[in-house]
Amino acid sequence: MVRFKNRYVLCEVVSEDPRCRQCIEERAVGLAVRDAIGRVHGDYGLACCSISFTVKYLNAYTGTVLLRCRKDSYRLLCSALPFVRQLESRAQRYPCFLNTLHIGGTIRTCQKFLIQYNRRQLLMLLQNCTNEEERQCIQKSLLSCSITEEQSHSGDEEDDDGTETD
Repeated sequence: MVRFKNRYVLCEVVSEDPRCRQCIEERAVGLAVRDAIGRVHGDYGLACCSISFTVKYLNAYTGTVLLRCRKDSYRLLCSALPFVRQLESRAQRYPCFLNTLHIGGTIRTCQKFLIQYNRRQLLMLLQNCTNEEERQCIQKSLLSCSITEEQSHSGDEEDDDGTETD
């Protein structure tokens, strides 16, 4: 049996409207990305990317999205992401765009990158604090960011067959 390698694209939803993040759904993100791929690359690009394209993770509070696609077509996906201009959810359209943060071979590498990225963001917030109370809240958040090893590893941390592909 042939194993197909995947790439995971970590993105964040950037919007001026804070309600946009809380209202987005995996289905809406998937449809918006597929639509952008179809507009940019036509039927060929859409067919190449649709083979194993899925939204693996969506955190509506932080606006973090993890997309999976085949290794052969991840460049088509990444080149179409800047053309996502809005997300439609619950019959409302929210203007936003997807900012690509990281491209990795496993979900675990994307998680590690996301932790480091969030730490850097918290450090920037810490430098811009105006009073001591804000500073202590951010320091507490910064110290609580860590990776903990679980006793049983789930299949989501690595590729679908349990091997890493970096």
